[in-house]
Amino acid sequence: MSRRKLVSFDWALKRLLRSKANYEVLEGFLSELLKDDIEILEIIESESNRDSAHDKSNRVDMKVRNRKQEIILIELQYEREFDYLQRILFATAKTITEHLSAGESYDQVVKVISVNILHFDLGQGEDYVYHGRTRFHGIHYHDELRLNNKQQELFGKQYPHELYPEYYLLKVKQFDDVAKDSLDEWIYFLKNGEIREGFHAKGLARAKQVLDIMNLEEEERLAYEWYSEELRYQASMYRSSFFDGRMEGKKEGREEGLEEGLERGMRKGMEKGMEKGMEKGREEGLEKGKKATAKVMKQAGEPVEKIMQYTQLTREEIEGL
Repeated sequence: MSRRKLVSFDWALKRLLRSKANYEVLEGFLSELLKDDIEILEIIESESNRDSAHDKSNRVDMKVRNRKQEIILIELQYEREFDYLQRILFATAKTITEHLSAGESYDQVVKVISVNILHFDLGQGEDYVYHGRTRFHGIHYHDELRLNNKQQELFGKQYPHELYPEYYLLKVKQFDDVAKDSLDEWIYFLKNGEIREGFHAKGLARAKQVLDIMNLEEEERLAYEWYSEELRYQASMYRSSFFDGRMEGKKEGREEGLEEGLERGMRKGMEKGMEKGMEKGREEGLEKGKKATAKVMKQAGEPVEKIMQYTQLTREEIEGL
């Protein structure tokens, strides 16, 4: 069965799929997941404004508004986070408050859908797709609370959960690679970076064209190669530093040890990635890749300090992009 390796979906989200010409890919994925005909109206800036320097930022991979005026948050996560469930709760709450202007009534609260593509095992469960929403059930008569007639007329909904945030968790590593329906075809791609012949899910045909490595311009391809190399080193260094951090944590505290180990692993991963690039004699290509990666991270709202750490570019170089 013919297959073709495509660029990773997280890189595509941050770079290629932000173009309106490529909305068809995202619309297809979201339509299959949400079982609705999704039409994207716009990509919203994903880095939230902060009220103060101490306020938490709301950084997600992509934030879109559909024709129903719902906001969909899309995030891919490779590294394990023990507080990930709380983090997506915060991101959802932050989005709601950001899109409710001062003086507006609560009936203007925006509907938020949080879509999370996870490459680590979150929680305990046998399934690979989980859907969470808020329902109100009676503790005596076991009925489900519905909106009254006036509320239904005002909101066009029957149940409170249609107004409240919803969460989707896709644990792609737990997928067994057997595509039983169109959503499974998308999950196969998200896990393997490949689209099999015979897959017909919405958006996949366009994804083959847009995300084909062979079809990328040279600058895009160099940026993607740099990004992929960094991911591999960071993953490798993270695993080893995670162990080192736990051992040190026995002496200095578990949380401090994990944070220190992760920071050391990311630093070593960056240094090692640079050394390998020098050995291959790809100085010019790596320089282009660093600047292209820095531009993507800057557009995604990443802090300048983090971009400097990942790319080894100076603050002036980054600000000049």
